Amino acid sequence: MSNVGWAQDAEQQESQEAKLLAEKVDGLELTKETEGETGQTNDAPTTTATAAPSLPATAPPLPVANDATSEEGAVTPADLSLMRKVMRKGIVETKNNVEIYQKDPNNPLYSVKSFEALNLRPELLRGIYEMGFKLPSKIQEFSLPTLLAEPPSNLIAQSQSGTGKTAAFTLAMLSRIDPSKKCTQALVVSPTMELALQTLESVRQMGKYCTDITIRSAVKGDMLPRGQRVIEHIVIGTPGKLVDWTSKYKCLDLRSCKVFVLDEADVMIATQGHQDQSVRIHKQLPKECQMMLFSATYVDEVVNFAKAIIKDPVTFRLRREDETLKNIRQMYVECNSTEEKYEAISNIFTSLVGSAMFFCHTKHTATWLAKRLIDDGYQVGILTGDLTADERVKVLQRFRDGTERVLICTNVLARGIDVESVNLVVNYDLPQHYDSSRADTETYLHRIGRCGRFGKTGNAINIVDGIDDLRILKEIEDHFGIKVVKLDYNSVEEIEKLED
Repeated sequence: MSNVGWAQDAEQQESQEAKLLAEKVDGLELTKETEGETGQTNDAPTTTATAAPSLPATAPPLPVANDATSEEGAVTPADLSLMRKVMRKGIVETKNNVEIYQKDPNNPLYSVKSFEALNLRPELLRGIYEMGFKLPSKIQEFSLPTLLAEPPSNLIAQSQSGTGKTAAFTLAMLSRIDPSKKCTQALVVSPTMELALQTLESVRQMGKYCTDITIRSAVKGDMLPRGQRVIEHIVIGTPGKLVDWTSKYKCLDLRSCKVFVLDEADVMIATQGHQDQSVRIHKQLPKECQMMLFSATYVDEVVNFAKAIIKDPVTFRLRREDETLKNIRQMYVECNSTEEKYEAISNIFTSLVGSAMFFCHTKHTATWLAKRLIDDGYQVGILTGDLTADERVKVLQRFRDGTERVLICTNVLARGIDVESVNLVVNYDLPQHYDSSRADTETYLHRIGRCGRFGKTGNAINIVDGIDDLRILKEIEDHFGIKVVKLDYNSVEEIEKLED
């Protein structure tokens, strides 16, 4: 375990800047609830079927800047977070180190290598194993002993979806509930209804044998008869609904709350109004309540917000994989027309063993390519920014489950979503900046980084069409100091090498 001295950060926390920040949070002008949620409502959450987007049969038009940039803006941080969760079947094995920061470096921290070492109640262990957990993940190894220790420690944890952080705070919550007391003792705040309900399902699965512990949601569509109070032990909800229940209708009392979890903090901060609402909820908690904040990123906005509301936390950071291309074989195929590009795609498609992601510059090109492949009998999915959240989830579920082995998309999925079965990324269009013809090396890195994850070898193939594409490819080579090898897409032997 890597223990990093907390001295520098402690000085920052005690500095005047941190004090001013805390005062600023205390004095925030809290915005009115904007989710349209109320305590008394008959609007149950519904799922409506929508028609799939039409797929043009004509050849793709030239890239249009507004087309690409506007569709990227249609995908919110909450949408991306939900998509990441959908893609996860279980815990992601990672070799990344956990960095641990604590205010008192003399206070020993421990790690565990088995769930039995945590002295959990048997019903909890049964639920854990039934969910498929065998050993603690890396983030669980270090966070669980801290979360379950007495007296309780506050925690800030930065880790990606799939690392086991939901199971970590779920175990802590379920372990601290006193079933004999009929009141809310644990509260989880999630930025959207979809994310809250996913967490609710995970908590119910893990605690299914703890039949004396009650759990409920607090999201749009949930309602209480007038005068009734919330008495469930664990409440999982969205900021707007929780502010309504705690402040407006006063049907949720947090004075006995032992555990407070702010999940997806980076998404919360990026969503208008949610940060203020989270502060309002936080102010109603008792001082001795254990605070946990989880975030996929640890940017300055998250750091400042966390330090302002969480006192003396232990901070865990799961190092992200280095931006390395060493385990990705990078190739290019040279084509002279749209038809040759499609022929190359078709030949590559037939060699697939795992799954592949094809990236296009615009949604018009993506929809054209998807239709062409579907018409030729291939099973492909398409993901662009103009799909609804429900449509995106269904597409990703089919891809994750292997129903469709190829996912054609724009930059919506270029960052942050990891699929273990992906062994091939194809840049049907090379990434370039929308406001110029220069290579977009950052997007290139994130695109091809979808394969070669979790220590496996991946393949990245760039479709080059004309002099401009060759120039962009050269810029990419120069930027990363690499050599992209030419692939003969008509050679069966070379194509078969992709399966190794």
